[in-house]
Amino acid sequence: MSPASRAVPRHRATLARSVRLFAAFRRERTDPEYFYGLMARDAVAQLSAHADLDGAVVIDVGTGAGFTAAALRAAGARCSGVDHDLAELTAHRKPGDDDLVASATALPFRTGSVDVCFSSNVLEHVADPWRMADEMVRVTRPGGVVYLSFTNWLSPWGGHETSPWHYLGGERAARRYQRRNGHPPKNRYRRSLHPVSVAAALAWARRRPDVTVLAAFPRYLPRWAAGIVRVPVLREFVTWNLTLVLRKNPAKD
Repeated sequence: MSPASRAVPRHRATLARSVRLFAAFRRERTDPEYFYGLMARDAVAQLSAHADLDGAVVIDVGTGAGFTAAALRAAGARCSGVDHDLAELTAHRKPGDDDLVASATALPFRTGSVDVCFSSNVLEHVADPWRMADEMVRVTRPGGVVYLSFTNWLSPWGGHETSPWHYLGGERAARRYQRRNGHPPKNRYRRSLHPVSVAAALAWARRRPDVTVLAAFPRYLPRWAAGIVRVPVLREFVTWNLTLVLRKNPAKD
């Protein structure tokens, strides 16, 4: 095992870790490098339990400012970051040579060309989320891993900055936000923020004969809370953020 592989700590989904992540959330706007850096390292540690990242070819779909891509590279991966918005790519750094401006629903990569396709908190911002998920599976090689994590609409943070008023309706929550802040929210309901559910994600994965679900769990909660994902209705409110880890099946002869 190379030094890059050893640099990834073993992931421990403990209550203390959950408390630390939720506490960090309060610093998202005041100290984004701390918050997103912590989240990126945590996600990479989660992913490393399912995929060997040392030398792996990885795509970070919806890479944004590139915090996760940087953490993946630190783990030894050869990572390309993809985002549809150049402003997001340049928000905190100069884009790297492997970063691309492209759509998540039409990834500019050959079928079966990468070892790992990763996406964190992007699916809910895509108007056709399952087309994006299909694209992630397409570009992953047989035996490779897809890591897909998103904030489901009925979670306490489903409306993002308009939460928890999104429970009264996305448009109403957006109007309330604008009245209170003097400007519309960054995440506009049905424009740049779409209602995606845990049930729909699980149903999408089950419909695909070319993937095996390795894990489905609430990303930020302790390991003992994983069973929530199996409880209809309750899972939509308690999960906060669903993570799906998939293995692409070998092609049938």
